[in-house]
Amino acid sequence: MDSPDLVAAYLARNLASLRHSRALTQGALAKAAAVPRSTIANLESGVGNPSLTVLVKVANALAVPLDELTAAPRAKVRRWGSADVPTQARGRGVTMRALVPEPVPEELLTLMDFEPGASMRGTPHLPGTREFFTLLAGRVTIFVVGERFELAAGDVLGFPGNVAHSYQNADPMAPARGVSIVILAKAGV
Repeated sequence: MDSPDLVAAYLARNLASLRHSRALTQGALAKAAAVPRSTIANLESGVGNPSLTVLVKVANALAVPLDELTAAPRAKVRRWGSADVPTQARGRGVTMRALVPEPVPEELLTLMDFEPGASMRGTPHLPGTREFFTLLAGRVTIFVVGERFELAAGDVLGFPGNVAHSYQNADPMAPARGVSIVILAKAGV
């Protein structure tokens, strides 16, 4: 069994690493966990003595199991086979697949494959949401509030995610592939 000082050191290292990997400030993590920012700072310095309630709140805010905060550092490597990453058919001829198979707070990262002639309506999100679509291959037309944007491979389109939008592969012969990144607005903000 590890000493309390060693567990505090593990917590400090793991918490800082998880927070940085999610590009969160101490303040943003504190807000997501509903704890004071000073609590996060104390935990990351190794001097905190948190209650189980605080640890659970922080673990939930980071979307990790509690033991990932307090365990001895280990290589956090996991491989997902292609069949392990869920796909979803949307619209007519569009397949969506998560780029990252674990939750990423406040973001949706999706690989989108368009069959020839495929189309799909986008899902409007909360006001303040931003969407970015990067076309990797083929040609896709994106309609945002009735305005038409033709994209070629390598093009990126950014737009408000709370407005009407749709996607179309107008090429009847070739598929297209793109990446959608949705940065979600927080409810009530």
